[in-house]
Amino acid sequence: MVQILKISQERMIFLTPLVDYMQSKLNIDENINLNFICTHNSRRSHLAQIWAQVAAAYYNIPKVYCYSGGIEVTALYPQVLETLRQAGFTIHTIVQGSNPIYGIKYNENSLPILGYSKKYDDPFNPKADFAAILTCSQADENCPLITGAEVRIPITYEDPKVADGTIHQASIYQERSLQIASEMLYIFSKMK
Repeated sequence: MVQILKISQERMIFLTPLVDYMQSKLNIDENINLNFICTHNSRRSHLAQIWAQVAAAYYNIPKVYCYSGGIEVTALYPQVLETLRQAGFTIHTIVQGSNPIYGIKYNENSLPILGYSKKYDDPFNPKADFAAILTCSQADENCPLITGAEVRIPITYEDPKVADGTIHQASIYQERSLQIASEMLYIFSKMK
């Protein structure tokens, strides 16, 4: 497991709506469908989807299904994959091309998480009964209605893209991944 960062009281309050939503689903034994949405579905939304699925497994929270999507389709950014590899994930390319599809595994026996850029309403994602979690402020602003979402929860993160092509790229992606991992583990640790 990754090193856990300390989460500020202010940020804990910010994360509470997702904790409450998930607990309400757990209380009535319903699936917890989480769709992490960002503008391009290339960085933050994938990190959140993957770390949330890992946190569910780590805390043995049943019936959790994590997805990601964007407002536009681009591609999963390669530095995200490298950051995940360094964190211990195994990644296999399933389909190559301009928007490759990857199978991402957090342990030898886990089902692979499919990583590729897609719109939030892609056929692969849920159509109803899910929480739309906005991981960037642009998606929150540019996507006023997310059809089928039970709740809309902004949990925004600074875009690691600001470091692309710089000597700080790897460390900034690592920092963002660690922040997202810590917060997802915190959220799932609150489930009773």
